[in-house]
Amino acid sequence: MSTYKKIEGRMRIVFLGCGAIAGQHAKRLSRLAGVDLFFASRDESKAHSYSVKYKGKGIFSSYTAAIQSPNIDVVFICTPPDSHLALSIAAMTAGKHVICEKPAFFHAADFDIIDQLRQEKGVQLFIAENYFYKPALRKLREVLAANIIGDIKFLFINATKTQHVDNWRLDTETAGGGALFEGGIHWINYISNLGLTLQSVTGFQPSKNSSPERSMQVVATYAEGAVGTLLYSWEVNTVFKGLRISRIFGTKGSILFESNGLYIFVRGKKWRLLLPGIADISGAKGMLTDFMHALRTGEDAAFNLPMARRDLEFVEQAYHTSAIHTK
Repeated sequence: MSTYKKIEGRMRIVFLGCGAIAGQHAKRLSRLAGVDLFFASRDESKAHSYSVKYKGKGIFSSYTAAIQSPNIDVVFICTPPDSHLALSIAAMTAGKHVICEKPAFFHAADFDIIDQLRQEKGVQLFIAENYFYKPALRKLREVLAANIIGDIKFLFINATKTQHVDNWRLDTETAGGGALFEGGIHWINYISNLGLTLQSVTGFQPSKNSSPERSMQVVATYAEGAVGTLLYSWEVNTVFKGLRISRIFGTKGSILFESNGLYIFVRGKKWRLLLPGIADISGAKGMLTDFMHALRTGEDAAFNLPMARRDLEFVEQAYHTSAIHTK
């Protein structure tokens, strides 16, 4: 039986931070029945603007006021990473459920504090890792489980792109790391959830001419014997700023797919073209739907804290080994 508090009636969610990502989540949540949105920002005018745009029910001029309000059930943290842990602790201590943007915390060991609070207060904390819910990832798991291409030998995941980096992402003390930590953690999650058992990763940084780093190659080993390569970059020119091709090779065939999830071409005993669908290509809608269900039922979400911690442990491992290789 679940020990988490269930939310009955209307669900009152406050966003801490009113940046682009908060707007994306608010837009999706505003379409759901039984959800009331509130906004908190150090810039009160910004909170007001978001409340008007996304049909909010009120604003707060400080994060503390939002967290302490008896009219709030869920705190959605959309601030820079350096504030995530303190805000999560404050919200859970106040008896609020928490949804926290990724990367959640600076260190995997920080999850120990969160897990203790979760048990003490009976509240949940979810990490907003939408890649776990991508339709393409689910379809790839199905294809690999069906053994259509035989024993998996190699995986090549191309996640390169050109991304303009500014504001807090340029400050490692605020961001917590570079490209792999801030955005590449999505893809670490991706290669961890293909249905194979990820054992270890090794990082290779192609150059040391930028701080924080903007490119990283990660070599992954799986318990089943497969070896994977992930290329993640913010500084590689790609078609349409992000159209990329990835491949998985097996003993009986291969899978070629567009990295974002536009299509999957399977070459095995039978050839097939799969279209996972673009309605929720990022997985964000599926993620929020799952989180809302978990909050209503008191059950854990499909993507849980141990999974989120594991992703961060692999990112830490990639950085550690990268430092060794670039000495």
